[in-house]
Order: sequence, then structure tokens, then C-alpha cells
Amino acid sequence: MPDQEPSPSTSRRALAVWTIVVTGVASFMAALDNLVVTTALPVIRDDLGGSLTDLEWVVNGYTLPFACLLLLAAAVGDRFGRRRVFILGIALFTVASAVAALADTTGQLIAARAAQGAGAAILMPLSLTLISAAVPAERRGTAFGIWGAVQGLAVAGGPLVGGVITEHIAWEWIFWLNVPLGIALLPLARLRLAESRGPNNRLDLPGTVLASGGLFGLVYSIVRGAEHGWTSGPVLAGFASGGALLVAFVAWELRTANPMLPMRFFRSRAFSAINAASLLMFAGMFGSIFLLTQFLQLVQGYAPTEAGLRMLPWTAMPMVVAPLAGALTDRIGGRPIVATGMVLMAIGLGWLALLNDPGVSYPSQIPAFVLCGTGMAMFFAPSGAMVMGAVHESEQGIASGVNNALREVGGALGVAVLASVFSAQGGYETPQAFSDGLVPALWVGVAALLLAAVATLVAPRRGRARPRTPGAPRPSRDKVLVP
Repeated sequence: MPDQEPSPSTSRRALAVWTIVVTGVASFMAALDNLVVTTALPVIRDDLGGSLTDLEWVVNGYTLPFACLLLLAAAVGDRFGRRRVFILGIALFTVASAVAALADTTGQLIAARAAQGAGAAILMPLSLTLISAAVPAERRGTAFGIWGAVQGLAVAGGPLVGGVITEHIAWEWIFWLNVPLGIALLPLARLRLAESRGPNNRLDLPGTVLASGGLFGLVYSIVRGAEHGWTSGPVLAGFASGGALLVAFVAWELRTANPMLPMRFFRSRAFSAINAASLLMFAGMFGSIFLLTQFLQLVQGYAPTEAGLRMLPWTAMPMVVAPLAGALTDRIGGRPIVATGMVLMAIGLGWLALLNDPGVSYPSQIPAFVLCGTGMAMFFAPSGAMVMGAVHESEQGIASGVNNALREVGGALGVAVLASVFSAQGGYETPQAFSDGLVPALWVGVAALLLAAVATLVAPRRGRARPRTPGAPRPSRDKVLVP
């Protein structure tokens, strides 16, 4: 029998599967590198030298460009082609990872981490818009659930991966690991992803400069606040300049004919609620994981690999829960799932705070870790679908950029604030001092997660029609070019 051409539905399914695989692996690398170095910092300090501040910038050097360039990356992808810009992001991230592995000084490592962060800023928002363009609307909840499971595993599993590689191979292989993955992804992205573009043919250069500059001022001050004091001159100046630039950005976006971020997005309760919840959730999660992984090593005496393995009841849950939560989102909507997840995660962190003591047994902490991992998975799965569902299809690129930018700002804020609370109430001097600082910091994380649950409940229930906003482009203007 002669070979038969695949049916359109088969081709569409294949495109959707390949898109989820390629974007999932790429965004996994980007999310993993947020916290993968935390368990390797003591070894990096012994190998490369440098002060405590230098080591903090090994982490913050990645977060800062990641948060500041997300909106720009989404806008450039909409203008020049999301697949094309996504491939550039993979290439930049891969090269930067190799440079980080070859670094001889902390200064070189920080510079390479900044380049990694810029590449990650391209990968994260465009992965969601590529999925949205390739997957039918009725299946996007499931697709975003799979994507969310991958992100949850990467974020929470970073300390484990970093610990295993550092202890059994070398810290450089934390970064070498990305190189073969990136090289393999480049041809797959070119051949297996569909090209798509947003509705605007013009890049809003003043808007991108104002938004990136404003986010830089805010995030830079957040990451320096714990080190220099929240009321110090440089920190206050950064907040003031960043805030002024963002005010100017809003004013410009309200008057320009082709805004990179239409301000009418924020008239949507769904869009505003899920973005507020994202910022608060990442603040509570990042700050807590940052301190808890250190507690397992510095107080309870576990090696990096042992500490990472003991986080598995938390880190493994997204792989089980997130796909199920994503499928359920297609049926009942994301609002109740996200709110329930935030409450479960808050209960888990509160449980850890009540148990915390230098001599606490590990088995007694397992139920709390499971609750945290379950709650985190219930956030990652539906949140992408909620963000994408709050705007028109042709504007999903910039909506994804906004959400990812706020997540990164929240992560930086969480680490800075919880570290400040930890330093004010305790320290690294003795195991008891560490516990004295960790407990109030965890309660701050609990408060952030409960506020995230409240913010989620502000979103409208599923089933309400999304109002047609005057001036909003129609979905049909979104250009999708199948390879």
C-alpha cells in the first residue's frame, strides 16, 4: 500500500507533543538554574574564593536579568517570531552555561550567570506562548499542567541536583549539564516548533527601556536590602528610581498607539489576581526553600546529596500532582485548585515552623514536606492556564512575560525578606541560633502564601464571559506558521 499522508488532526497532535517536550526541557533548564547553585556555594567558595557577598551574587546575578528582561523578550518574540527568538534564547543559555563551567573567578562566574539569566528570560515566557499556539484550547489546561509539573520539579529539585553533582562529580558540571541539552534542543526547536507572531508589527522601544529599567531598580534594591539595610541610601535610591521609571512606563503605555503592555490587562480581575498570587507564592516558596536546604546541611549535618534527597517528599510531588491538577483545570477551572494549593502549602510551612528545632527528626518533617510539594504543584499546574485565559490569544506573549517577571520579583523579594527576618532573629553562629532565625522567617512565608490564596479567590469563577475590551486585537490576528 502507498504511504498515506498524516491527517491534519494527527499533525496537530504531533506538533502539540513536540512543543510540550521542547519547551518543557528548555524551561526546565531555566527554572532549575534558579536554585541549583545553592547547595554548591560552600564548594564554589573554597574553589574560587570570594566573599559572602560574591556568593550571594552567584544567585542574584541570575535572578536580576531574568526578572528585568522577561517583558522585553516577550515583546521581541511577538515582533520577530517566537520560535526564532526562542532558539536564540536556547543558544545564549547554552553558551553562558559553558562559560560558567569554565570560570576561574567568582567575577567570571557572576558574569556568566547574568548571561544565563538573560537566556532564561527568553525561554520562560515564550515557552508558554508556543504551547498556547500549538495546543487546542480544550487541552491547554492539561498541557500547562505538564509544563507546571516540570517547572515545579525544576525549582524545588534544584538543591538536590546541585548537591548530587557537587558531591559526586564537581560543581562545574552543574553548568556543563545544560550544554548537551541545549545543543540537542536547537535543531528540534527549528524543525518541530511552529512559528508564531503577535499582532503588533512595531516594537515599543521606549516602553521596553522604561519597564526593564524600572524592574532593574526594584529587583536590585530587593537583593541588596538584606545586605545593606532596607533604609540605606543606595537601596532607597534604587526603589525610588525603579518606581519612578515604572510610573513613567505606565504613563507611556497609556498614550502610545502600540503598547508593549496594554494597561487594560489589569482591568481584568482574573489577570490581576493570578499575577498577585504568583508574586506572593514565589516569595513564600523561594525564601523558604533557600533557608530549609541550609537547615538540613548546616544544622542537621547532612551532606549536599543527603539534604537534596530529604527534600524529595517536597520536590517529587509536582510530577504526580501537577498533571492531575492540570487536567482538572480543564473541567472546573484553576481558581479553586490554586487557592487550595496555597492553603496546603501554608499549612506545610507552618507545620515545619512548629516542629523546628536543631534536634527535630527527619521523619516528623515528611508530612509537612508532602503538603508543601502538593500545594506547589497545585499552583504551577493551573496558573499558566489562568494567565493565558485572562487575555486574548494574540496578547498571550506579553501576558506570559508579565507573569514570569512578577514570579521572579517575588522570588527575589522572598529570599531577601526571609533572609532579613532570619538575620534579625538568629544567625549562623550555632544550630540553635539558626533555628531561632528560621522559625519567624517560615511564618513570614506562611503569611505570603495565605495572601496568595486570598488573591486567587478575588479572581472570577469559571464560566463568566470575558468582556470584549474596546481596542483589543482579535485572536485571528495572531499569525501562526506551521513548519
